[in-house]
Amino acid sequence: MNENEKDIAFSQAIKAGKRIYYIDVKKNRKDEMYISITESKKIISGEGENTSISFEKHKIFLYREDFSKFADSLKQAIDFVVAEQGEYVPRTYDSEELPQESSTSIDIEF
Repeated sequence: MNENEKDIAFSQAIKAGKRIYYIDVKKNRKDEMYISITESKKIISGEGENTSISFEKHKIFLYREDFSKFADSLKQAIDFVVAEQGEYVPRTYDSEELPQESSTSIDIEF
């Protein structure tokens, strides 16, 4: 267990296409909890034998005194999008419309 992992009190991963969102509750040196939200996006560059995979990461640290303001603003933003565009409905494909799989397949487990 590395130094960062031992301070994690709660962790959840959300897989979303090429992105993974990690929501971690961590403790600082004073034993105060805060939330760390990380977006990890898979970046594939090059082709064939020159293909390389990297991950671009962005973090947000959310402290307890800001939880209610953040939650209220996030809910307002979500409500706005739903009012403008409706609830998200995953697309279903007809058998003729199915996306074609590429000949290159990379499977990475986390």
